[in-house]
Order: sequence, then structure tokens, then C-alpha cells
Amino acid sequence: MKYRIFSILLLFCSIYSQEGTIMTKRAALRGTHCLPCEGGVSPLTPAQIAEYMIDFAEWQLHEGPPSKIERTFTFNDFVQAMKFVNDVADMAEKEGHHPDITIVYNKVTMQLFTHAIQGLSTNDFIMADLIEEIFQQQ
Repeated sequence: MKYRIFSILLLFCSIYSQEGTIMTKRAALRGTHCLPCEGGVSPLTPAQIAEYMIDFAEWQLHEGPPSKIERTFTFNDFVQAMKFVNDVADMAEKEGHHPDITIVYNKVTMQLFTHAIQGLSTNDFIMADLIEEIFQQQ
């Protein structure tokens, strides 16, 4: 119950845009790109992760160490699943941030965390949003 109330409060404490309208954490990520991470920074805190998870409800949080987010996508067949994987791989190369990918026939599981800091960073949520965009285009 505490988590639900905390999540609702975080929803109402969303980021505001310069125009004064509510902007979700996910919307704030649009158009941004992953930044190189070689370590030396702290992973996101549980409160920061909770803020992002409000907008990424289709992703599951696996609390660590290390904390990770994961989503399984289902396709009509293997060929569609592999097209999705290849599209994600192309984007991940450009971003310099790569998901762990598991393929089982028509199911593709994407798992994200920042290896260099052994936890979640903003890069992981940028990648989740980009992966969602690719999925919507399939």
C-alpha cells in the first residue's frame, strides 16, 4: 500500500515543461540520447527508479543488486521477432548502450541495466523508450 501511495504522489510531482504543462519523465526523455558511462557515477536511487517506472508500466523492475528493467515482446512468428531484434541492435549500436536480449521463437525479452555502474541509469530508460518506439513501428 505504501508503494502505491508513493507512486501516486510521484505521478503528481511529474516534471513541468516551460509552458507550464505536465510532462512525464518518459516524455522528457524523448529526443535525448544515451551518454557514455564508464562508471564513477551512482546508479539511480529507488525513488528515482520509481518515478521512471510510473511511465514504463509495461516494463518489470528486478531489484538488485544490480537493479534491472525487463520486458518481453511477443510477435506472430520468428521472422518478425528477428526483425525487431535487428532494429533494436542497430539503434543500440548508435546509442552505445546495449540491452541483454533473449529470443525464444516469437518472444523477445529485453533486459536493461548499466553494466559500468551495476545498476540502472537514465540511459536504461532512454533505451526502453527507444525500444518501445521500434516495437510500435513493427
